[in-house]
Amino acid sequence: MQCRFCKTALRYVFIDLINSPASNSFLTREQLNEPETFYPLKVYTCHNCFLVQVDEYKKSDAIFNSNYVYFSSYSTSWLKHAKVYTEKMTGRFGLNKNSKVIEIASNDGYLLQYFHENKIPVLGIEPTANTAQVAEKKGIETIVDFFGVRLAEKLAGNNIKADLLLGNNVLAHVPDIIDFVGGMKIILAPDGVVTMEFPHLLQLVENNQFDTIYHEHFSYLSFTTVQKIFASQKLQLFDVEEIPTHGGSLRIYGKHQEDSTNPITNNVDALLKKEANKGLNSLDYYSGFQSKALKAKIDLIEFLIICKREGKKVAAYGAAAKGNTLLNFCGIKNDLVNYVVDANPHKQGKWLPASHIPVVDEQYLTKEHPDYIIILPWNLKDEIIQQLSYVKEWGCKFVIAIPELIIM
Repeated sequence: MQCRFCKTALRYVFIDLINSPASNSFLTREQLNEPETFYPLKVYTCHNCFLVQVDEYKKSDAIFNSNYVYFSSYSTSWLKHAKVYTEKMTGRFGLNKNSKVIEIASNDGYLLQYFHENKIPVLGIEPTANTAQVAEKKGIETIVDFFGVRLAEKLAGNNIKADLLLGNNVLAHVPDIIDFVGGMKIILAPDGVVTMEFPHLLQLVENNQFDTIYHEHFSYLSFTTVQKIFASQKLQLFDVEEIPTHGGSLRIYGKHQEDSTNPITNNVDALLKKEANKGLNSLDYYSGFQSKALKAKIDLIEFLIICKREGKKVAAYGAAAKGNTLLNFCGIKNDLVNYVVDANPHKQGKWLPASHIPVVDEQYLTKEHPDYIIILPWNLKDEIIQQLSYVKEWGCKFVIAIPELIIM
């Protein structure tokens, strides 16, 4: 296996989470008695460019199919994040009715709707037909396709260029990251700006966020490595922000190398130095991650066994992809966790892959009165704890498993 960026042979395993199905391959009742396909989930570190990456065992067109169940609009905190972003970009780059905003992986229009409301022309690019259909109903023109050089050349040939080209939590999802960034070069207007948001590899390692590893995430990214990838396609990063979403993410700002507008800020050099000082450019930094994940696994399993012996009822909240990684790595089934609550009706009435834990609506909590609720999307824990504050009435406690077991 070769590195997706520099083509160096990959020899160093970052973490091996054994085998699991695709994290969003929810099951219907009929599928519960059918075989499931499991794929190796082993992640490597390139010793040359330090791109952390999973082998593409699960093909992207099979993951992002017409029945994709992730809809961004079901998280109120994520909608707030999107709205604040649109206001900031509009002000900073002077976007108006003569601008063009293009979002890659636009999902259900959760973000572009705010530009659209302000009469700024938008275009969404989204490979999942069912989420794109929801965006279209909001008045957001959406192309149902995967983004890369092929699609970028087609759009550029029709004189479609982006003054602002954005993608939130998509850069890690693309199997061919060079083709993806190369496409951005083609579709970006001469003085246009690219912004991308993605989970920061430094936060993943520092905070034991192994559950953010799943087949849909092909790459795990540092700023240092992303800068090299963009430079290889003649795009220059001129600014970067550390933001709190998804347990700690980066928002990068890019432009054409030949574009003299938007000077490089001090943030770029500061973050490069921060990563270097932490050791992200050394293989030693990536060793020992397996043992940290194993400890979290053992602690969670021991807690659930104690609950079972004491006759306690345990539920979970948030049928998120990271939750499936955690449950499947730990080997947890529906005998230890009774059900998982999720606000997304597209997930309700289905079962989690491998663990076969049923996904239900929130009413189950008031009916069943669980003793513990494991918050699987820990990055949204504040929002969820506030939403479910009423469970304290019957003495229910919340549980967080990442980065370590916490009961509150």
